[in-house]
Amino acid sequence: MIDYEASLAPFAARSADSRGRRYPEPEPPTRSEFQRDRDRIIHSTAFRRLEYKTQVFVNHEGDLFRTRLTHSLEVAQIARAIARNLRVNEDLVEAVSLAHDLGHTPFGHAGQDALNACMREYGGFEHNLQSLTVVDELEEHYGGFNGLNLCFETREGILKHCSRANATKLGELGQRFLRGHQPGIEAQIANLADEIAYNNHDIDDGLRSGLLTLEQLDEVALWRHFCDEARLAWPGITGRRLVHETTRRIINALIVDLIATTRQHISDASPSSPDDVRLLGPLVAFSAKMREDATQLKCFLFDNLYRHYVVMRMTGKAGRIVSELFSAFLDDPRLLPPSYRPGDAADQPRWISHYIAGMTDRYAIKEYRRLFTIEPVL
Repeated sequence: MIDYEASLAPFAARSADSRGRRYPEPEPPTRSEFQRDRDRIIHSTAFRRLEYKTQVFVNHEGDLFRTRLTHSLEVAQIARAIARNLRVNEDLVEAVSLAHDLGHTPFGHAGQDALNACMREYGGFEHNLQSLTVVDELEEHYGGFNGLNLCFETREGILKHCSRANATKLGELGQRFLRGHQPGIEAQIANLADEIAYNNHDIDDGLRSGLLTLEQLDEVALWRHFCDEARLAWPGITGRRLVHETTRRIINALIVDLIATTRQHISDASPSSPDDVRLLGPLVAFSAKMREDATQLKCFLFDNLYRHYVVMRMTGKAGRIVSELFSAFLDDPRLLPPSYRPGDAADQPRWISHYIAGMTDRYAIKEYRRLFTIEPVL
């Protein structure tokens, strides 16, 4: 096997130096440990389900809108480009990127908020923690252990956020949230690649749906600058071509700025190991000006797309579906598949949340119809 990791920067993660897996396994003969993690994630049940879980628009609203699967692929592509330029571990950054949304509920953030409200008395619901639970416990692929038995570094990157109460239960993995430390640089890259991907592609979906207009987007400095640049390069350009020429320029500018700013932070801090990175402040970042522009874009999307009345109507329905499913299962656990009925009744709410979080948009809608209507479910 070619050891490409030998050429990485000293502060990059290396498979040979991994903190290991929860359950020891023989080393893979043809792959690195992080490549093995990536492959396990791609072959997982939860990863396949991302095809029918949505970002903003519910799955049945159109075939051309982003899903969690296409989003995860876009994040991985952006993150790998950044990682290669910074000479850090592309395989690890890809594994984290592909796994970061495995715990997301159906119906995007509406489903997540509804499930968190349902679970308020039972410890709450955090989608990042759910992603970790999926790869640690819920996947059933191997005879010797639950979950996918991923490396510590991959699991660290998946757990982007975590409450202090839950962090105390996670041992070594939760310590950084208690001590105020950072994850490794590969996890930091995946985090910002996620932001680059969803902001720009939500613009595309918003325009495609007709809920956003080009005139509205002219209010956003970042969009206006690169839209003008595209028009200058291609006089008379309109429609989808203009949108794509603008968004690709924005994505490229964000990536270039992030790489340059991060290189400067690395030069200033001079980390010599992955553990040095964890003890420093965030190294992966945009410049102050680009952060300001990216935040303006995020606020624009929040006000004009995520809070658009058409989106709010659907998210309201989605929240009711999740809440009513939870209540029905809690009132009568016999309605659940047997594998989601634990022996201890005190664990039942958490297993209901596992069941609902694992649903795709269309499965949740069908399950709702099965429980609450007498019409045949097609």
